[in-house]
Formats: sequence, C-alpha cells, structure tokens
Amino acid sequence: MAQFDAALAEFDLAAGTGAGTTTPLGGNGGFGAPPPPPPPPAPPVRSGRPRWLRWTIRLVAAGIILLVLAIAWLALTAPLSKSLQPPLPPSITLLSAEGTPIAQRGANIGKPVDATKLPKHVTQAFLAVEDRRFYSHWGIDPRGILRAMVHNTMSGGVREGGSTITQQLAKNAFLDSDRTAARKLREVMIAFWLEAWLTKDEILSRYLSNVYFGDNAYGLSAASQHYFSRKPQDLTTAQAAMLAGLVKAPSRLAPTGNLKGARERQAVVVSTMKAAGFLTASEARAVQPAKLRVAKGDDLPSGTYFADWVIPAARDRAGGVGTDLRVTTTLESRIQRAAERAVRRAGLRQTQVALVAMHPDGRVIAMVGGKNYKASPFNRAVQARRQPGSTFKLFVYLAALRSGLSPDSPVQDEPLTIGDWSPKNSDGRYLGTIPLTRAFARSSNVASARLTQEVGVRNVIRAARDLGISTPIPNEATIALGTANVSLLELTAAYAAIAAGEAPVRPHGLKDEEQTSWFERLRNSSRPLGRRELEGMRELLAASIRGTGHQANLPIEAFGKTGTTQDSRDALFVGYAGDIVTGVWLGNDDNTPNPGLAGGGLPARIWRDFMTEALGVPLPPPPPEVNEDVEETTDNSLDAAGDALDEAGMTIDQARDTIEDQVQGMGLNLRFDRDGGIQVERGGGDRRGPPPPREPDARRFEEEE
Repeated sequence: MAQFDAALAEFDLAAGTGAGTTTPLGGNGGFGAPPPPPPPPAPPVRSGRPRWLRWTIRLVAAGIILLVLAIAWLALTAPLSKSLQPPLPPSITLLSAEGTPIAQRGANIGKPVDATKLPKHVTQAFLAVEDRRFYSHWGIDPRGILRAMVHNTMSGGVREGGSTITQQLAKNAFLDSDRTAARKLREVMIAFWLEAWLTKDEILSRYLSNVYFGDNAYGLSAASQHYFSRKPQDLTTAQAAMLAGLVKAPSRLAPTGNLKGARERQAVVVSTMKAAGFLTASEARAVQPAKLRVAKGDDLPSGTYFADWVIPAARDRAGGVGTDLRVTTTLESRIQRAAERAVRRAGLRQTQVALVAMHPDGRVIAMVGGKNYKASPFNRAVQARRQPGSTFKLFVYLAALRSGLSPDSPVQDEPLTIGDWSPKNSDGRYLGTIPLTRAFARSSNVASARLTQEVGVRNVIRAARDLGISTPIPNEATIALGTANVSLLELTAAYAAIAAGEAPVRPHGLKDEEQTSWFERLRNSSRPLGRRELEGMRELLAASIRGTGHQANLPIEAFGKTGTTQDSRDALFVGYAGDIVTGVWLGNDDNTPNPGLAGGGLPARIWRDFMTEALGVPLPPPPPEVNEDVEETTDNSLDAAGDALDEAGMTIDQARDTIEDQVQGMGLNLRFDRDGGIQVERGGGDRRGPPPPREPDARRFEEEE
C-alpha cells in the first residue's frame, strides 16, 4: 500500500504544468484541476497610412515622373518659338501626268500680329466662331468636344470640330494632318504645354499669325492684304467676319474662287458674334457682305487655270510641315496644248471661252478657263455658274427613260402651256408626234417641257443629282430648257457618267486621289447606271451629234449635245468620243447677248477641232474642187446659207425667202421639204412647187434650242 501511494505521487508530479508546481487535490476524486487555456495571439501591428493612400502616393509620384519626361520631350520637340512659324512647305511644284513640272507656287506669309493691338471686332469674330470660351478653358474645351460629338453623330459624319484655338495652334505649328488617336493625344499635350507657358493673348496672337486663309495666304496680315488690300488694324466687321469664316475650309471658301460661299460663311460668323454678345441685333443687321479688293501680286510665269484649281487640293494633301513638295497631277501636256491651240484657232474677239476635258473616270486632262490667263485669271470652267441651255436636256431625257420610255417612244412636238409658261421652239416649227430620238436630235423645247411635265420636275432634278450636279436647281418646269446655273466642270462630269456607265463621276486633278476616310469613300462612291437607260441615252446623244451638233461630228463614234441660252448669252457643246469627255462654253463675262452665237456653231467646231487632235483622228478629206464657176458659186452660197442658219440663229421660215432669192439669180431652183431639207436644181421651174420625196434616213435636223 505504501508503494502504491508513492507511485501515485510520482504520477501527480508528472501530470503537472511542467513548471515544477503541483495542484492540490480537491473534490474530484483526487485528480488535479485542468490547465488554464493559452492566452490569445497578439493583434498585428498596423501601419499609420491606409492602403489607398499608399497607392495614391505611388500614382502621383509616377505622374510627376511622366510629367517631367513629357516636359523634357516637349521642350525638345515643340519649342515655343516654333508656334510663330506657319506650317507650310516653302513651295509646291505641280507635275503633269508625264512627270513634267507645269507650275510652282510659294507661300504668302504675313507678318506676325499682336492680338492686343487689333480692334475688338477682329479678335471677337475669330473667338465667336472658333472658340467662344477661349479665355476660360485651360487648353481643351470638354463642352465643345461633347457638342461636336453630338452634332456629328446626328449628321452622320464629321461636320463640326471640337478643337480649341490652342489645339489648332498646336496642330498647325507642330503636327501633321493625320487623323489618328496618337496625333490627337499629342495635340492635347502640346495644348497644355502652350497654356502653361504662354498667356492667352500670346496664344491668340500666334494663332492669328500662322492660320491658313486660302488662296496661298498664311496669317491675318497676308490675308487682309490679299483679299482687301488693307492692314489687319483697318479691317471692318464684315471683312473680319469673312476672314474668320474662311478658317473652317480655306481652300473651298477662298472668296477669290467662291465668293458666294465665303459670304454665306460670313453671315454665319456675324450670327455667332450676335449670339455671343459681341454684336447687338442692330449692329449685326448693319453688317453688309464684304467686298473684295484683291491685291495684285507677282504672277508666276507658270500660273495656269488648271494650277489655280488644283493647288488647294495639293496643299491639303501636303499635310504638315515639310520641305519642297512635288505633286503629280492628272493634266496631260499634249492634250492641254491641243486645247489651247483649238481656242486660239477660233479667232475669238470679245467673247470668252472655257474648255475642260477629262477621262470618263473624272481625271481632268486639260483645262482652259479663258482666252488669256494673264489678262483674266478668273476660271470660267470652274468658277463661273451659267445656264446650260439644251445641254440640260440630258437629265430630262434620262428621267424619261427611267420612267419606262424608250428612244422610239412618241412625244408631242406641239405648243403647250404649263401654268403661266408657254415654251416655244426657237424656229417656230412643230412636227407633231415624233419619236424621242428625233425630239432630242432637233432639240425640241416643247417636247422637253412636255416630258418634264409628264415625268415630274422632281425626277428630273433627281437625275441631275445622280449624275453629280450639286448647284441649286429650282423646282419648276422651266429647268427643262436649262434655266438652272451650273459650272462647265460639273456639267462635263455629268456627261462623263454616261461615257463611264456609272455615276456620279467626281472630277479631280491629282493623280491617285485618295479619300480620307471610309465615310468619304462611301459618300463619294459611284453606282452603275441601268443598262436600258444607259443604252437609250447613248442612242439619243449619237443622234444629236448628227442633228443640231453635226458640226462637231467625227469620223469615229461620237456623242454630244448642243446648248444655247436665251438671246445667245451662252453657247455650249458637251460630248465624248474615245476615252475623252469635253465641254466647251462661249459667252460674255457680263452676260450680254451674242447675236448669231449657237451651240451647234462655233462651240461645236472648237470641240471637233480639239477632239481630232487629242484623239489623233484625221478628218475626212474635203470634197474635190469643181472647175465650173457655177458649181463653185453654188457651194459658196449654200455654205453662207448654212452659216446664216447656224450662226445667226435665223429660223428656216424667216430665212427661206432670203436664201431662195440669193440662189434664184444663179439660174437654180431652191426647194425646202417639210423636214427642212434643201434641194437645189438647175433650171427655172416653179420655185414654189412641191418638194421631191426623200428617204427617211436622209433627213437633217434643224437646231432648235
């Protein structure tokens, strides 16, 4: 028993806390109490900064480092002195399609201006239309960007920009014209850079000193002197508004080439100045359209009508800063020389002339805008808007063919009245029911008016729009006779659509012209014309060149249409043969009448003269000379009679007695048939007898426009 107690005591010692202590026995049967639970772990020691604060500090540090690097990059690549330099190449050299230089242009750079020394209405015109919150934002204008995005989305394309004046200065002075996100990001960075180091007035001064105003003028000083022959400090509100309006599209709105567009843009600027509070309502109403007073500069010897037309597009393609630029155009030197020779050989005196030739795809290969470029650089092929006369009937008959008619369909060549308008044929002759081919070939006015009434004016306008006519067309039946003004360039391009078989054809002067975006490519894409309507129009044009346009006929297949406006103020011939489409216009700059001028006369002969050389087509040999005096005299008299009809614009009924009297004295009888054909017989029979029968395919068509 004593041994058992000793073993139990040893067990109690072994079951203790291990600290050399024993637990007294209690009331639990002699066993010791359980050990106490271990103490809880100590909580981790927390740092004095929250986690989000640490990340914020890291981001700020990284931003500071990037900012320092950006400032260093801007200091090296975008020095502030560069914002005073206009972004242009020293010169642009235009090359012909063969690679031969044809023109060279340098830039007209104005002296820097100080915005603080300009009249308030001058700077306010630019602020109102370009950046109304210029003095309150910090380089970019979020409200302006949002507004532009909304407007562009609603209009389905890029119609408005959100760039501030500071961004425009950054783009003009330091960047190219690429439309990429990377360039836009650089533009924003440089705008912040300019805002940080320059005052608002300094930014505005540098912007006005290098912005492009069209017509090769850079800077406000150059533009004010070029367009108005005065200093910027002397500009009127109207003149300042016009210049401010040019900045949006300087090449297109330059008033020397598009005065109407520039004045319309001027009105927009005046309206924005009123809305911004810069002008009162009465002051805005008092602003009149600005009148140009273009300063005469030193004309380059290589200056041409074609160069003036294509230079703006060439400069736009140039983009940003560069050195000498060489741009290949579509002009073909041999064809251009042929056009100039054809115009010179016409022997024009006071009457002006224009000629434009292109390939069916729209590549312009020759252009003559007047008789003498040095005497008058106004380009009548591009800038003039004149009535096209019967050449507009192309769209009337195209609408008729689209409605289901064919060249053989009948049409009434009889007088009619549409509202208070009663069109008449120029010679007073009406042939009753005739096929469309005959009506188009003899250029019947009443037939064209009747077709317009039947198919609808809107469908005629739609046909003109489909073929590329962009100028305003009144919604009235008189357009059937060509009362809507168009340019010769657009009219020729419309005929090129028939030659190409697709429309519209966009005339262009730069080789391998590129569209800037998918939207532009989609908007300007051409669509094939319907096969039936295309074949029908070609049949009509072929008949016309054998009718009223017979003086333009070639020994190869040719197509064309004459046009003569009221009182012979304008005379045109437009047509194509081979792979060349050509339009010729004659008239006076002051729109005064030209007695005896007709589209089937001199314009048709200029067209034929040019086309024979351009296409290398030999004309048929002249008829053999006749030794008999009577025959010689007869031929000369008949030629004179033909000239009287074609050039003097006399009708057959009016000229019949005069011509018969001239020929009667030669011992000949002159007879007219119902179709206007002329029969000459020897002998002295009854000059008023019935006309001899004629074969249908031998008839001739008289010019009635």
